[in-house]
Amino acid sequence: MLMKGIPASEGIELGKAYVLQEETDVDSGFQEYNGKHYELERFFKAIDEAKKQIRELKKKAQEELSEKDAMIFEAHLLILDDPEFLKMVERKIDEGKNVSVAVKESIRFFEEMLLGLNDEYMKERAVDVKDVGIRLIRILSGKSEPDLWNIPEDCVLVAKDLTPSQTAKMRKERIKAIVLEKGGKTSHAVIIARSFGIPLILGVKEATRMIKNGDLLIVDGNIGLVHVNPEKSVLENYRERIIDQYKERMELRDILHLETRTSDGRRIKLFANIGNLEELDIALKNNAEGIGLMRTEILFMNREKPPSEEEQFKFYRTVLERMRGKPVIIRTLDVGGDKIIPYLYAEIGKEENPFLGYRSIRLCLNRKDIFKTQLRALLRASIYGNLKIMFPMISCEEEVLKAKTILEECKEELRKEGISFDRNVKVGIMVETPAAALISDILAKEVDFFSIGTNDLIQYTLAVDRTNESVSYLYNPSHPAILRLIKMTIENAHKNGIEVGVCGEVASDENFVPKLIKLGVDELSVNPSKILVIKKKVLQTKSNEDIINM
Repeated sequence: MLMKGIPASEGIELGKAYVLQEETDVDSGFQEYNGKHYELERFFKAIDEAKKQIRELKKKAQEELSEKDAMIFEAHLLILDDPEFLKMVERKIDEGKNVSVAVKESIRFFEEMLLGLNDEYMKERAVDVKDVGIRLIRILSGKSEPDLWNIPEDCVLVAKDLTPSQTAKMRKERIKAIVLEKGGKTSHAVIIARSFGIPLILGVKEATRMIKNGDLLIVDGNIGLVHVNPEKSVLENYRERIIDQYKERMELRDILHLETRTSDGRRIKLFANIGNLEELDIALKNNAEGIGLMRTEILFMNREKPPSEEEQFKFYRTVLERMRGKPVIIRTLDVGGDKIIPYLYAEIGKEENPFLGYRSIRLCLNRKDIFKTQLRALLRASIYGNLKIMFPMISCEEEVLKAKTILEECKEELRKEGISFDRNVKVGIMVETPAAALISDILAKEVDFFSIGTNDLIQYTLAVDRTNESVSYLYNPSHPAILRLIKMTIENAHKNGIEVGVCGEVASDENFVPKLIKLGVDELSVNPSKILVIKKKVLQTKSNEDIINM
């Protein structure tokens, strides 16, 4: 049997299926209603026990994964304290419903409400609500959690979806691959799979029904295929491909400590894009020369208010210390578009076109309180490493000047408070709007470096939403307009004595990298797992060959 899905984490693996069945049904033994007082007492005892379990998970995530993963469980605690949720359960108990039924119906209501929103981030929060609901129902029914720690060696985990609680508890070194019926490409399970190099396929319909425990599976995470109990010829073919994949990985380890230079000797800096400590681990393992893009918006998600200066400072300090003096470019808050954070957008309501609206530097310049808190935390952390600060989504010179003015205000405040910071911290911008590229000669005089964000640059230049299947074929990084804007940006930067990196997805595309090198880029910042693949491509590339006509 051949099953198809959406590839979400690369790689090919072979293993026996371990099917995780979804827990949604309330045990029939708990359907009897025993009076309001008794049902409410059981409800609040279950809430207390759930909080205890979640706090243990949070501690485990802090110790073994990252602060970002721990914040997911902080969001779960907030759900348990949500007054609307508590009121709904109490109201259903008042109506004469057993507490387990009341919880299940209330959870389903909020889950469906989130899934019905026209916002991918909020849709994916539905899994957090469901996770909390499953935990409460399990506690009320006296069931134990599925044991994902003692799963069989070298198994392929098959599930409808994986909650954050399950991914935190699963023994990742025993899992060869993951097959899911649901989930989004930015879900927690996908992030974990990519971080640990586990192939993962999403959207495999009826996988938990069609696949049985012990079935032999080939998971092709490169193209999204699952072979169930494959024929001998298919099995032999894939075994050869897995051996080739292993050999290629071993060959890449041989170039781990080589300096990144083109075949004709031109030096290219090879950095990593990260958003959490898991990705930092992979960047260090693959000998990244620095961090070319550290996303900070993850610190602001899954919570009801912005992170404090102290919380941000500790996180930035950890990253800088672990990089041991290598450059770390930290991007200031970049939200909006498909990254809507409710507490930041409560006042303005729904935008008709969020990608052209209140986002990134525009939000930060308006919410000076949030911006200054982040800048102060960054400046305080700057003495623990080689920090560079980067402003996103710039479209005019005024935005750069305003952002720099606010940064100077923060420096002055810290001076007066007697707090140390790097007084010469470098400041750069992302060039991701056509406007920024077209005035890059002006902007280059105001900053210390450029980083080209090709994802948005392509989208805005070609007027194409790459997530829209109807027009995604028009999303073309090699379009002459894109190549001209990149070339113009690099030339203007070099004329003003500053370097240019590329941190968009094309930097991780080994087929596009030669074009970037020939256009004159100084630095590539890539997905941490792609560092060695891109290094190999750079080593094979001759930098002075002619590029496609522009």
